[in-house]
Amino acid sequence: MDETRHSDIYARETDSRIRHREFLLQGVEDLTLLDDTFMRIALNDIEACQHVIRILMDDPSIEIVEVRSQYRISKLVSKDAVLDILAEDTQGRVYNLEIQRKTTLDHARRTRRYNAMVDAEYLEKGKEYSEMPEVYVIYISETDIWKTRQTESPVEKHFKGQMTEYDDGQHTIYINAAINDGSPKAALMQYFKTCDPDDMSQGALSRRVRYLKREEGGIEEMGEYSERIFNAGREEGLREGRREERQAMIRMISSMKIQGIDEETKEKILENLKEEEIVQV
Repeated sequence: MDETRHSDIYARETDSRIRHREFLLQGVEDLTLLDDTFMRIALNDIEACQHVIRILMDDPSIEIVEVRSQYRISKLVSKDAVLDILAEDTQGRVYNLEIQRKTTLDHARRTRRYNAMVDAEYLEKGKEYSEMPEVYVIYISETDIWKTRQTESPVEKHFKGQMTEYDDGQHTIYINAAINDGSPKAALMQYFKTCDPDDMSQGALSRRVRYLKREEGGIEEMGEYSERIFNAGREEGLREGRREERQAMIRMISSMKIQGIDEETKEKILENLKEEEIVQV
C-alpha cells in the first residue's frame, strides 16, 4: 500500500493517527493465549515456546532450537495446512501446538491431519522411514471436548488385547484448559486464559506476554499486527459488500424477467454494474 493511500485510510477511519493507534491497541490488553492469533505471536519466541513445551511434555530438559508460527504446508491437489506453532528441539523431535476453541469439529481427524501433514513435510526423498522424526501434536482446547474431566489426555496406541505399545513416532496429546486439577499443566492453562501482564508466574512466557502488552517494543509489534488485521478485515468487508450488492442486483434482474422488462434496459443495468465493480477494485 502506498503512503498516500495509507494516509487516506487514517483520514477516513479516524480523526487522527493517535486515535487510530489507540483503537488498534485497545483490545491487546484483553488478548489471551487461547486466541490463536495472539498465541502465534507470543510463542514465536524460542524461550517462551520452550517454557510451554517443557511443562506440557513434563520434561524440563527439552531445548528448543527453532520455532515457526503460522507455518504453511502447501499441497498441489489437497487442502493446505497452516500450523499455529511448529517447533523443533535439539534431539530432532518436532512439536505442533494447536489452539482450538470450537466444539463442533471432528477433533480426532483434525489431529490426524496435523500428524500426516508434518510427516509428509519431514520425509525427504531418498530418506528411510526410520529417519522420520518423533512428532508431537499438542492440541489445546478451551472446553472439555472429550468429557474426560482431566487436564491432560494423551492418546495411547496398543495392539488389541495386549499392553504392547504400538510406537510409530506419532504422538497426540490433548490439553483441556477447562479443568484445573492443580497440576503445573493446569496452572499453565489458567495463565493461558488470563494472560495478565502483571502475573510473572510463568517465567519466560510471562516475560514475553508482558513485553507484548506493556513494553514499548512489544506494543509496537502488536500495533503493527493489529494494523494488518484491521486492514485485512476492512478489505474483506469491502469484498463482502460487493458480493452482497451483486447478489441483490441478480435478484433484481431476475425480478425484471418476471415483470417483462425489455432486454436493452437489463443490459444497461448489467454494464453499469460491471463498471462500478472495476472502480471499486
